[in-house]
Amino acid sequence: MSRSLGISIMPPHTRPASRDDVPTLVALMQTFYAESDFPLPAAAAAAAFAALLADPRLGGAWLAEDGGEAVGHVVLTVCFSMEYGGLRGFIDDFYVRPSARGRGAGAALLAAAREGAVERGVRALHVEVGPDNAIARRVYGRAGYGESGHLFLSLPLAAPVHDAGYEAWKGF
Repeated sequence: MSRSLGISIMPPHTRPASRDDVPTLVALMQTFYAESDFPLPAAAAAAAFAALLADPRLGGAWLAEDGGEAVGHVVLTVCFSMEYGGLRGFIDDFYVRPSARGRGAGAALLAAAREGAVERGVRALHVEVGPDNAIARRVYGRAGYGESGHLFLSLPLAAPVHDAGYEAWKGF
């Protein structure tokens, strides 16, 4: 708890998300994507969250709540890594509403994802961030993330959830 001008401010509470939280997670993800002018089909996002939350080996999601309202989320996905000789995790989605930024929600969500990764035996965590996104780089840096000296390259084998072509792909 911090005090500023005599006002008590508690950081938002974080908790693991469940399948019952899928509509809330989708709404947060849609808001996040809208900030970058990406439309996000709700059904596709809901299917992706449902698949993730149905199998904890794949990862998990956490919500930050303030006064009973969801103000942010983070998604951890997990896979095997030869480099680390075990599991590695990716912060696959991370969003805090503008009204809740600067109050510890982001740090709390990243800490929750880190704890969830450790509980799953994950040996390294990764995050993808644009080279010009100084704000995100500072947030991740404060949480201990740093440049690895490697570039993250991608070869899409299916359309991303935010792509209209995703609906035609039924890979779950």
